[in-house]
Amino acid sequence: MNHRVQQKQQNSSMCLVCGLKNPFGLKGSFYEMETGELICLFTPSDVHQSYPGRLHGGIAAAILDETIGRAIMMKYDQMVWGVTFEFSIRYQKPIPLDRELRVVGRITIEAGRTFEGEGKILLPDSGAVAATGYGKYMKMPIEKIADFDVAEQEWKVTPSDGDPAFIEY
Repeated sequence: MNHRVQQKQQNSSMCLVCGLKNPFGLKGSFYEMETGELICLFTPSDVHQSYPGRLHGGIAAAILDETIGRAIMMKYDQMVWGVTFEFSIRYQKPIPLDRELRVVGRITIEAGRTFEGEGKILLPDSGAVAATGYGKYMKMPIEKIADFDVAEQEWKVTPSDGDPAFIEY
């Protein structure tokens, strides 16, 4: 089913998951959906492999964790982030390289300073679930996490001709 994109989230320069200038990064693009879910679109390459032609499980965990953790930014100021304190993943199918993948993340429980969320990586042709993740996070303002300079990190929405108005999932 097609769902409408509400807006795109920021990327940075060097983050492993969203960094647009990181030569080994995933360069994920994050889209806030009308459903209240966050979708990440990314295309892993050979530098992200474990077995030939397959995405490394640690990279799959990283992209799920980032997508679920970023979902909190849909509800609060963009500078309130999710800091992971527990994460688990279940691998269900091999995840291919060199194909655009969709990651769906959402918040399931929110209580005070914490939240919980779940996510899934979907295969490109069938939409089958390749991996699922579950995490617990602390809501934190960025200044309590790291010395973060918005300009230096190039933390901004970077429009692309490939930005979709709708995403099927």
